[in-house]
Amino acid sequence: MKSNASLVYRLVLVVGDFLALTGAFSVAYIIRVKHDPRPLIHQIPAEDYLLAILMVLPLWIIINGVIGLYSRNVFESRFTELGKLILGSVLGILAVVGYDFVTNNTLFPARLVVVYGFGLSLGFLIIFRTLARAIRSVLFSYNIGLTNLLVVGSGKGVKSVFSQFADTPKTGYRIIGIVGKAVSTFPDVPVFLSLDEAKSKLKKYNIHSIVQTEIYHEDDKNSEILSFAQRHHIEFRFMPAGSELYTGNIEVELFREIPMVTVHQTALIGWGRVVKRIFDLVLGLIILIITSPIMLAAAILLKISHPREKIFFSQTRLTQFNKSFTVYKFRSQSQKFDGTTPEEAFGMLGKPELAKKYRQNGDFLENDPRVSGFGRFLRRTSIDELPQLFNVIRGDISLVGPRALIPEELEKYFQKHHILSVKSGMTGLAQVSGRLNISFEERRRLDLYYVQNWSFWLDIIILLRTLRAVFSAKGAK
Repeated sequence: MKSNASLVYRLVLVVGDFLALTGAFSVAYIIRVKHDPRPLIHQIPAEDYLLAILMVLPLWIIINGVIGLYSRNVFESRFTELGKLILGSVLGILAVVGYDFVTNNTLFPARLVVVYGFGLSLGFLIIFRTLARAIRSVLFSYNIGLTNLLVVGSGKGVKSVFSQFADTPKTGYRIIGIVGKAVSTFPDVPVFLSLDEAKSKLKKYNIHSIVQTEIYHEDDKNSEILSFAQRHHIEFRFMPAGSELYTGNIEVELFREIPMVTVHQTALIGWGRVVKRIFDLVLGLIILIITSPIMLAAAILLKISHPREKIFFSQTRLTQFNKSFTVYKFRSQSQKFDGTTPEEAFGMLGKPELAKKYRQNGDFLENDPRVSGFGRFLRRTSIDELPQLFNVIRGDISLVGPRALIPEELEKYFQKHHILSVKSGMTGLAQVSGRLNISFEERRRLDLYYVQNWSFWLDIIILLRTLRAVFSAKGAK
């Protein structure tokens, strides 16, 4: 049957959020009323204030629930949760102020209590959520509150599931067995030839969740797995492998009174495209204005250090709908390598063996001989990427999106038509994934995930991660 650990954690979050908000508004009252000598607008006793706050704060909790703060997809992602907490705090304080406005009961003795309450609420919520996550991870390490996971399938699908769920203290999942062909990669996990064998030998465990990684040719076998999960109230997930039907944003709708499944190539459709373009224009212009002195200084220093070479590097790349455009960057490598592939460039240097190392290391070399000393500084600080802001404003690319590649590179990826369903980006999920040594294929899979799962919050999260990477000297490579 399903594990109740996730439900218990949700309840802890609800209670903890309520206590954190109560504490925040109590501290706000004490700071303004007890420690500020300025006169108050209204004389409200502490008991009356606290009672009124306790009555209105459930509305804030409801708002948190509506925006998904108690959803597992949110509280298991730190950056998504942070974004939702900020949104929830803004909406929550507006709800509290609105309640104060439309009712005859005066909540706040002074306006600063509202300001203090907002700031402290956000801070207390973040602190509580951080502590809750840390305590939950510790409990997981002691096998408390784990979700027992049975994997059904073989091949790449099983390896993908294992790589994502194997870190039990982080994920809260414990893989208790694999039903399928023997997989030597996982020596500590028992492998069963059939579901019946798994059921008989895993009696000491309650199976909480099943992940099936492939469709069997025998329909009876597929039905057996699903029926077993339903009879025992076990959470069931199916991971499609290699099926084009599922590589998109899926929506169930009535089409002329007929229920149908619509597969959109990307989640970025309708008003989302309009909002994203407006966001790119506004934020792109702001960043351009702020960074213009930095770009001017970089251009002058490049001209002084390399007087015979062009300041800007330009290259034809692909963006949405297979459209080619010219991307601009500050030059970080010698002009003689313009228009060459890494393989050709390293061949010109008499070091063809570096090309293989470059590709295996996620298109990166620690001491790339093509890059100048000042160019390394520009790349390390991501200053070389700043001229792409002009591409953003022109509409060639977006602030966030899949990496813009040259046609020859993108031809290597068989699902390029999915990646090219949205505009390329200055930064993206692959760049901020925190993994430097990932292959070309893995980077494209991350790009594909972004395309199919786009949301405005995901863009915000990627931008925040980009800022963190840049200021921690882990920016562009």
